[in-house]
Amino acid sequence: MGARLSLRSLQRRRVGGILASLAIVAALLLVRDAHHVSAAARDDVKILVNQPATFDPAATGDAGTAAIVAQLYETLTTYDASLTLQPALAASWEVAADGRSVTFHLRPNLAFSDGTPLTAEDVVGSWLRIIDPQKPGPLAALMIDVKGARDHLAGRVTDPSAVGIRADGNDVIVDLDRPGADFPAIVSSPTFGIVPSTVWRDGGTDFGPGSVTSGGYSLAKVSDAELTLTRNEHYWAGPPAITTAHLILDIGGRNPVTAFQAGDLDYTEVSVIDAPWIPYDRELGPNLRVIPALTLTYLGLDTTTKPFDDPRVRQAFGEAVDWRKIVPLGAFAGDVAADSMVPPGIPGGGSQDWLPTYDPDHARQLLTEAGYPGGAGLPVIHFASSGAPIGDAIAADLERELHMQVERESFEDSLTRIATDPPNAWLTGWVADYVGPNDFLGVLLQSDSSNNYGKWSSPAFDQDIADALATRDPTAAQAAYEKALAVIKDQVPVVPLSVGTTYALSRDGLLGATDNGLGILRIAGMAWAQ
Repeated sequence: MGARLSLRSLQRRRVGGILASLAIVAALLLVRDAHHVSAAARDDVKILVNQPATFDPAATGDAGTAAIVAQLYETLTTYDASLTLQPALAASWEVAADGRSVTFHLRPNLAFSDGTPLTAEDVVGSWLRIIDPQKPGPLAALMIDVKGARDHLAGRVTDPSAVGIRADGNDVIVDLDRPGADFPAIVSSPTFGIVPSTVWRDGGTDFGPGSVTSGGYSLAKVSDAELTLTRNEHYWAGPPAITTAHLILDIGGRNPVTAFQAGDLDYTEVSVIDAPWIPYDRELGPNLRVIPALTLTYLGLDTTTKPFDDPRVRQAFGEAVDWRKIVPLGAFAGDVAADSMVPPGIPGGGSQDWLPTYDPDHARQLLTEAGYPGGAGLPVIHFASSGAPIGDAIAADLERELHMQVERESFEDSLTRIATDPPNAWLTGWVADYVGPNDFLGVLLQSDSSNNYGKWSSPAFDQDIADALATRDPTAAQAAYEKALAVIKDQVPVVPLSVGTTYALSRDGLLGATDNGLGILRIAGMAWAQ
């Protein structure tokens, strides 16, 4: 599940054990000796998770929580292991020729876990909770292109019926302010999970044990040790093969690998510290899974203040740093160097190298043209690098080639600082909300995006994104996205640095335990081999 990550959280999730930000994966009991039943006889699982922040889909804003919420509240669409968008509660959908309207056709005879009908009105009510002006969801920005959503979110329009989401029989119709070919992908996010009318109409806030759900499972019990889920007998795809899922919150301080070896876990993420030696272990090696994660670490620049308000200074910044050399050496363990703002696992992102060209001589010329010959007159560059080695390498190149005075800084709450009082430059990260180039392009960099912390504005870039979202032709869409990437490369509002990798151990005989890079397994699709 997608969300912005601070640099420190990126460091923690790569080095500190389980990759918690990318979340939660299923783990089942080991069946190996006489003390264990055979896999064929099993119908329960044990899953190692982090403590969720909430069970409310509309309030979900981090990937770990989303991976649990996704088991409880179903969405209209979902991604399979190959990152192909698939129908879930919606049997199909249609996007209008101009991209400004999307119609979802719900499956017939849908029901919640208590057997009551799940209707198009439930979808509308659930989605409106995301942009409730009194309590907006953390990912309300995903709804911002829905007609009337901005005004409703800001409180300028109090009537929710003015928002462009409506039920028409068994259909849900969404009207958009601008083309949104990716909206069917957006609503695959667990934030868009469907809740019953007791929540969206009556204002219910109890998401604890016994609450009515729409996903493959319901929450039966909560304790300090585990979250116990029981299967939804009314699930649209049929009752899941796994009857009970024990979401384990505590493995007694052990390393997940140790718990896996002891038979207490059957699928678990492992840290980049453990991943290198596991392939050489005769017993564990065949169980290791290497999963390209849809995450990006990148460098952002404040384009509203000197010196980076001048595109020539940003271009000089980009050309003075040997990104292709320092990123592989200074990236977090387990990461690989990025050459695009779109991670390679995202279909449609293209395959070109979109990093700035390394040319220190031209960089110095650009700096002179901008009025800073030899770096004279440049203000001190405040760089929120949080002590990361790659930040030191970037600063060293800038100081050597452009004579920039770079002050490396760390903040306890870097995300708040970047959003409210940004330094000149910073390192941060992003996890995919959904599988689409726009989640790393328009969502982060369009002129009016709330996630555009550098406040960069480019009419050409905005138009390229609009063109990509307006077309139904994948080739035309990719061409438009590549034009947008070319604008980023030229104007340097950001620089992509690295993409992540997830490592996991998966037991033989566990079917359907496949992470697609979003960090969410569908437990309802898991089973033991018979």
